[in-house]
Amino acid sequence: MKYVIIGNGVAGIHAAEAIRHLDAEGRLTLIGDETFPPYCRPMISMVLEGATPPERLPIRSTDFYRRLGITPILGRRVSGIDVEARVVRLPGLEDGIPFDRLLIASGADPRPITADGLHLAHIFYMRTERHVREMLDAIPTVKTALVLGGGLVGFKAAYGLLRRGIRVTQLIRSAYPLSMQVDRTAGEMILNELVRKGLDVRVGLSAAAFHGNGRVEGARLSDGSEIACDMVVIGKGVLPALSFVPRDRIDVDLGILVNAHMETSVPGIYAAGDAAEFVDIARKTRWVNAIWPEAVAQGRAAGMNMAGRPVALKGSLSRNVIRIFDMDVMTGGWVDPPESAGFEILSRHDRRRKTYRKLVLDGRRLVGMAMVNDIAQGGLLISLIQNEVPLRISGNALLSSGFNYRQLLN
Repeated sequence: MKYVIIGNGVAGIHAAEAIRHLDAEGRLTLIGDETFPPYCRPMISMVLEGATPPERLPIRSTDFYRRLGITPILGRRVSGIDVEARVVRLPGLEDGIPFDRLLIASGADPRPITADGLHLAHIFYMRTERHVREMLDAIPTVKTALVLGGGLVGFKAAYGLLRRGIRVTQLIRSAYPLSMQVDRTAGEMILNELVRKGLDVRVGLSAAAFHGNGRVEGARLSDGSEIACDMVVIGKGVLPALSFVPRDRIDVDLGILVNAHMETSVPGIYAAGDAAEFVDIARKTRWVNAIWPEAVAQGRAAGMNMAGRPVALKGSLSRNVIRIFDMDVMTGGWVDPPESAGFEILSRHDRRRKTYRKLVLDGRRLVGMAMVNDIAQGGLLISLIQNEVPLRISGNALLSSGFNYRQLLN
């Protein structure tokens, strides 16, 4: 059996290990566009702020490929897939790489922006180990930075630069930070905390152009105002990296559509991680949940199915936990559904204690939760969402800070 995995990230690595666990003899080729060993991508923000040294990033030893009998092709980006010939195309490799089973675990690329002057030095994305390494090289000459985006990447970039003693301005097009993870109440609490800690946050704005003599020196904003900066970090989210996927043969929406076995519309071709679009457990519709634990689970399941052991996943679920200076935020499921969804919304906001709890219920099923500070029970709530456990107590009892899991057993 000839296995090919596109992607050297956590989904691809776990798929390779699952294949080798079941098939010790098959030919296994892994293609990755980075040359750095498999690493923990969420930790790159900790490297930026100085809390973690770069050598802590790898999640597998240097002999990982040899030990598992993997043929690695690193530093190369796939150019195409010939579905009929069952071949992966690579630039400079005329015959390509044949496969019987293929996994597309190519991850995601930073979402690009449209602005003049993007060619200037010291304008960065923050997605890879190399991006952060280049940012660290530039930091000694940086006094002021501009961060674009109010999502997780934008916040982590702003936080890391602040910890380095750099003055940071963050531009957010929405009305509050983390608008894809939290609702307005939680978002405004986060905004107040960021401002209190010295971050200059400007909402409803974006960058229209950058200027400088070789390297960035300033930006023109969407309202016509100007701001000086020595560095720019673009953190506007990510998009599945699928430029090589033949969309006339493999079904793609935002991500590659997969079934419960992580198989695409083409038998023998699978997808996992940030490149895959799977059923969201809370929303009951297709969704790309580009988070680490889902990539691990999907990669492992895809590898097992590729090697002949049927494994089915019920769906994926968004969840995040993040510490924002002195504030803890935890979310899971569908946190801010539209009113038209008809869900019951319960919330409790204690301004004195700076705590907030929100539950979203579909009948007796919990489908979303958000907690700001006092997050000790958050893991249990996410488990209720993920396992679709019918609630045996009222939503208000579940919302209470005195809630105890034993109440679910009565």
